[in-house]
Amino acid sequence: MSNKQHSTTINLPRGNLDLTYQLNDTSGSKATYQLEELLSFAQRINPKRAFLFVSKVLGRHIPVAPSTMRSAFTDLANLVPNDLPEPILVIGMAETAVGLSAGVHQALQTRYPNALLLNSTRHAQHSGNNDKSSDSLLTTFSEDHSHASQHLIYQSSDKVTQEQLLASKTLIMVDDEASTGNTCVNVVTALRNAGLAQLEQVHLTTLVDWSLNQNQGTADADDTISTRLPNIDFHRHHLLSGAWQWTDAPDPEPIIMPSVDTTEAGSQPLGNTGNWGRFPTLDSTDGFDNYLEKFQTAFTRFSEQAQFDKKQLPERILVLGSNEFVWLPFLLAEWLEQTASLNSDNQTVKFSALTRSPIALGGAITTMLSFSDNYGLGMTNFAYNVEPSDWDLIVLCVETASDSVDDMWQGLDNVLVVSPTL
Repeated sequence: MSNKQHSTTINLPRGNLDLTYQLNDTSGSKATYQLEELLSFAQRINPKRAFLFVSKVLGRHIPVAPSTMRSAFTDLANLVPNDLPEPILVIGMAETAVGLSAGVHQALQTRYPNALLLNSTRHAQHSGNNDKSSDSLLTTFSEDHSHASQHLIYQSSDKVTQEQLLASKTLIMVDDEASTGNTCVNVVTALRNAGLAQLEQVHLTTLVDWSLNQNQGTADADDTISTRLPNIDFHRHHLLSGAWQWTDAPDPEPIIMPSVDTTEAGSQPLGNTGNWGRFPTLDSTDGFDNYLEKFQTAFTRFSEQAQFDKKQLPERILVLGSNEFVWLPFLLAEWLEQTASLNSDNQTVKFSALTRSPIALGGAITTMLSFSDNYGLGMTNFAYNVEPSDWDLIVLCVETASDSVDDMWQGLDNVLVVSPTL
């Protein structure tokens, strides 16, 4: 790790964000990431925290090339050490880190082929079989600073998988950023109380770690978490680390946050997209082949209507995941990027996602689209930094029926909705 400290101040409408950070010599990884390569900044519409770290490699609020995302996933996974005690559980935080966790998990499986992936969710689930016990929660926890604080974690209906889950010795918790370590403590405590009593190690694995207090070193910060997690060997892995300090502007305008904190199922049923991590899984790509087939079928129909060449992809393609449903859409975007590169040097494929996260215009957020969610929850969803006219084709990927998508999207002639119920 580089010891050289850098500092900068980010001016936002509700105050100033002072950053102190250091570039990490990511041994085991191929790259050292600069701050401006990883992050930009924006204002949350959230009274709990007035600012937002906006990732440039996550494909959530800023469209990004799938190959850039894949490199970040792999570089982060490469920081996780060898010879960890097994069984290993990789757990990702909804909604922002669901795709990140799957990417890290997939990269880790070259070394740990039996590692399980499990993501938290804010969508109540049903497994689809007749055994109602399989639908039961494993546990819940709270992410205190979030716009939607409550998370659900589900168990497996498969006996062998469930036994492996409960026998986990190493937990690799994946998130886009860490600030206080509180979410990590909440997750580990909830899992131990739910039966994961054999946990020995916890590896907090984030793109950026802001939990290093300016008056403390890494060891002091880790000691604080270790004290709260007795009998756990605690480690951190990240592409960049530092500390932040926020100063409110004088007399900031009051904030009214939209109502987005729900874990209800919604009135729109979820289609069958396989198991990519809402239930414990070894194979996060389960369901992708079927979803790719749905895209190919839909694109054939769409290209006839839009007078596209069915064999030649449009030049500028944006793939949009929706809320937590981002991993299979990312794999589709990656497939399109690789296919496009074989055909032309001029084609562009990028990935982003719809989100329930309310963010103000300004800073990293140059445009905002707002619309009704496709889950039937009656809440507003958003797409940031997406100007529809900039793209020849927008592939909007949902896990609900095609007609669940807001009329705004259905009214655009360059939007192709891909649904598992096509």
